[in-house]
Amino acid sequence: MSATQSPEARPRKKSESLLQLRQDIPDRVFFTAGFVIPVALLLIWWLVTSLGMVKPLFLPGPLSVIGEGWRQLREGILFEDASVSIYRIVVGWAVATVVAVPVGILMGNYRLVEGLFEPLISTARYMPVVALIPLSILWAGIGDGQKILILFLGTFFQQALMIMDNVKNIDINLIRAGQTLGFTNNEILRRIILPAALPGIWDTFRITIGWTWTYLVVAELVAANSGLGRRIMDAQRYLSTDTILFGTLFIGLLGLLTDYLFKRAGKSLFKWSSQTR
Repeated sequence: MSATQSPEARPRKKSESLLQLRQDIPDRVFFTAGFVIPVALLLIWWLVTSLGMVKPLFLPGPLSVIGEGWRQLREGILFEDASVSIYRIVVGWAVATVVAVPVGILMGNYRLVEGLFEPLISTARYMPVVALIPLSILWAGIGDGQKILILFLGTFFQQALMIMDNVKNIDINLIRAGQTLGFTNNEILRRIILPAALPGIWDTFRITIGWTWTYLVVAELVAANSGLGRRIMDAQRYLSTDTILFGTLFIGLLGLLTDYLFKRAGKSLFKWSSQTR
């Protein structure tokens, strides 16, 4: 190699090539890296509990938590709770989405609509959902409708604002090009804005359904006879820490699975977009 060779032409170390800004890395390295921290935390957890550094009442060991999960699976409790909670999540998120999509699109395209709704929605999204539980019971009773309402309130306001931003981020030159071609407002919306905004809107769906999972325990806090959140709250009364930990981790796994499915679907639907990579 010539001594005068430029720094850019010199071969980089493998570790350096993995830490370049916005640079792709091999898929196997990417997916392997995702297991490093969870495995490390699991080992620390096992070590701390096996050495008796923390009492089982406060932190049961991994084997105890796995045993509790196996018990729930064997007795059919896990499937019953999961099916009820998944139903509430899907319906609550779907209702919020059906309302948020047109509201967000209209706010992103028409300043008048944004002026009408944005101050109210921006204020409402900061209200604690837990504080609305008494009102939700008065309005919707104690059945599934009340749980779905809580999930709706926890998702809709953020989702509407995010969809508004997805639409606003569309290049204004695309809209002006449509106007130059003589497109009407509806044609510009249907043929230019929506196709360009769909990848971002789909990513918003993925993020907001994750938020809906985080509100599950809140939704099942009061007057629920079944559900993953209800199981966790009941376990708290009896200091069943292994049940609390298993329920929390299981909700996290279901949320991770949901996120993965949305990512895979997004890659299939929008192969041309860098947002779904």
